[in-house]
Amino acid sequence: MWDTIFDYGAIIMLDLVLSGDNALIIGMAAAGLAPELRAKAILYGMIIAAGLRIAFALIATTLIAYPGLRFVGALLLIWVCWRLFQEIRHNVDEEAEAALREAEGGGYTGPPKRTLRQALISITIADVSMSLDNVLAVAGIADGDTTKLVVGLGLAIIMMAFAATLIMKLLARYPWISWAGLGILIYVALHMLYVGIMGCDTGIGMLSGLIDATQCVSESHAGAATE
Repeated sequence: MWDTIFDYGAIIMLDLVLSGDNALIIGMAAAGLAPELRAKAILYGMIIAAGLRIAFALIATTLIAYPGLRFVGALLLIWVCWRLFQEIRHNVDEEAEAALREAEGGGYTGPPKRTLRQALISITIADVSMSLDNVLAVAGIADGDTTKLVVGLGLAIIMMAFAATLIMKLLARYPWISWAGLGILIYVALHMLYVGIMGCDTGIGMLSGLIDATQCVSESHAGAATE
């Protein structure tokens, strides 16, 4: 039971820690709207971002079962670790919190620079290009478990939709939360890399003949070991 709770907690934590760039884009897009539309833009923007993550993560969870793709996913996830490290160093969460606070609290007071529809289109386009990190991270933890994927991301959606500024403020004030998330992400990446090489069914070592059947690792057993 505790292992399952840990997996759900890890999915939620990583989704929140990796949401800084999304929150920054949403805050900047909302700031150019008429004041009465900014709260709607932030709420709808968070829902769009979360919806895209769920859709892409479900696809990734299916694709990751194909031979060789788990190894590729692990390499991409290592790149995501590097991206998160850079974001923590450059205080992206602090910038995101400031952008959301400015949008919610007034900020720009001149004529609206865009409509709500234009803002949401901009947010959607940006989220499509930035969803890879969330997708790979949660798919790696869920390891094929759709229930964990949907429930974990669903809880993160609720938290970000109704407390985005507070969450960004906490991440900016307590950087250790982001560093802890990075530690979890590194573990997930290394585990995925190991299975991507040594796995009996989809590992590149077995497929390429570099390792034999006696050396390969059962992927169902490896998944159970993380639960």
